[in-house]
Amino acid sequence: MSDLLDVKNLKTAFISDDEVVQVVRGVSFGVNKGEIVGIVGESGCGKSVTSLSIMRLLHSTSGRIQDGEVLFHQENLLDLSEQKMRKIRGKSIAMIFQDPMTSLNPVLKIGKQLVQGIMLHLKLSKEEAKRYAIKTLESVGIPRAQNIMHEYPHQLSGGMNQRVMIAMAMSCNPELLIADEPTTALDVTIQAQILELMKKLRDEKNTTILFITHDLGVVSEICDRVIVMYAGVVVEEGKTQEIFNHPKHPYTKGLIKSMPKIGEKRKRLNAIPGQVPSPSGMPKGCKFAPRCPHAMDICHRQEPVLKMEPNYRKHRCWLFQDHKKEDSKKEGSEVDA
Repeated sequence: MSDLLDVKNLKTAFISDDEVVQVVRGVSFGVNKGEIVGIVGESGCGKSVTSLSIMRLLHSTSGRIQDGEVLFHQENLLDLSEQKMRKIRGKSIAMIFQDPMTSLNPVLKIGKQLVQGIMLHLKLSKEEAKRYAIKTLESVGIPRAQNIMHEYPHQLSGGMNQRVMIAMAMSCNPELLIADEPTTALDVTIQAQILELMKKLRDEKNTTILFITHDLGVVSEICDRVIVMYAGVVVEEGKTQEIFNHPKHPYTKGLIKSMPKIGEKRKRLNAIPGQVPSPSGMPKGCKFAPRCPHAMDICHRQEPVLKMEPNYRKHRCWLFQDHKKEDSKKEGSEVDA
């Protein structure tokens, strides 16, 4: 059991009048205090829905958590009232959203948005909260912080708004920071500054970070461990160096091969053929089998379990599991029938 966050068999679906579409299909992982853990995968793999489920921020959508536990300090967040969750959000667990321009309120000045959360969670007076907000903006590398307190989000650049989002998330010194694609759409210089800032937060304040991204280059730069998701499940997990040096799952290998490398001359980048299946049209068996160069007969019939090895190493692939035993079980059941 991890000492900070434990997600166990989390299942989340989107429900409409005529169908129930499961997007997160039994995700389990843990995060220890002071770690930076990356969740990677293509768009549509369930990464963001997993993070929103942890924060219980799906109430304004058709999304519903169907099963599982989200243990924070061994307390199941899914059992708490909305009032208790509001006390945890922002103070104990904070989130940086993917697009600051849609996450920041466009009609409120930056200062007001920061001060509201600080007054709510830290119980400071308005003047104390303002001074604290300015210091927080300065701590994330924002120049002329006092002036920016009086500006609106549209008056700032994308990179500056992202820093404001980080300042807002860090203002109440949360134990766990969930960062959902925090460097998307930023140029490489600003991206490097944001990553450096997040490492600094971990090193100086022992902040635990769950970093959600599709960019493996970012993962190699900042994460201690990596969780690879595909089609709503975890397909591989391990220490960053082990995952990059010795990937096991064919999907992980495909993601790593598709990364451009400095100094390597190629006419075209490698790409994984096909695309992530729609949650409403999942193939039978292993969900990656239709795109996998190593797919066997059993891969199209039965989904493998997530096999655990020492030191957080996990993988979900028939290449490393006794599929002959499973085949013999199937044959036996057919004979019995």
